[in-house]
Amino acid sequence: MKLPASFPSGLRSALRLLRDEIRVFQHHRKGIKKAAKYSRETNLKLNIGCGPNRKLGWLNIDLFSPQADLALDMREPIPFRDNSAAIIYSEHFFEHLDYPDPAKRFLKECHRILKPGGTFSVGVPDTEWPLQAYVGPDDKNYFAWSKANCLPEWCQTRIDDINYHFRQDGEHRFAYDYETLNFALTEAGFSNIKQRSFDANLDTEQRRIGTLYVDALVKE
Repeated sequence: MKLPASFPSGLRSALRLLRDEIRVFQHHRKGIKKAAKYSRETNLKLNIGCGPNRKLGWLNIDLFSPQADLALDMREPIPFRDNSAAIIYSEHFFEHLDYPDPAKRFLKECHRILKPGGTFSVGVPDTEWPLQAYVGPDDKNYFAWSKANCLPEWCQTRIDDINYHFRQDGEHRFAYDYETLNFALTEAGFSNIKQRSFDANLDTEQRRIGTLYVDALVKE
C-alpha cells in the first residue's frame, strides 16, 4: 500500500521496519523447516552470514543470500542439536547483531552447538585501527585505505569516515576490538581465545586488510 505524502516520516520508518521484520520471520520459518534434514548430523561445518562467499562442503547460512543453503535469523535459537558442529565460521556478520543481548545469545548458541574441541572462528571489522588513526599518527594509512576501498561519496571528513566504520549506513550494530570480543567469547563459555592472522584457505581475500580475526575453542 502506497502511503500519502503527508504521512509522518517516523511512522514510515516504523512501518518499513515492521515490513522487513515480517519478511525476516517468513524466511526464518522456511529455514527452520529446511534445517530439519540436518537433525542427525554430528560434524557440521557452519558458515554463518555467508553473503556471496559460499564455502564448498559447508552448510552456508544467510537470511537473504541466494548462495545460502539455509535462511535463518541468528537472533533466534539456532535449530541444530547440542554438540553437532565441528566448526562455526562467521566473517563480517557478528557486528550486524545488536549488543549485548542478541550478540551474546548468538555466541551462547554457537557454544551449545559446537562439539567439545570445536572451533568458533569469527572475523569483524577491526575498530582499533581507525581509532588509532584518528587520534594519530596514522602510521598504517587507515584513512587513505578507507577512502580508496569502501567510503561512500558523502564521507568527506575523518569523523565521517569513523561514523561510517561504526554504522555502515545503519547495518552495523556494534564495533569490536580484541579486548571486547575476547570478553564476550569468554562470557559465552569459550576458551583458548586467540587473535589470528588472515588464512587464505578460510577467509575472504577482499577482507584481508581491516579485519580482526579471532578463534575460540569449546573445552573438551
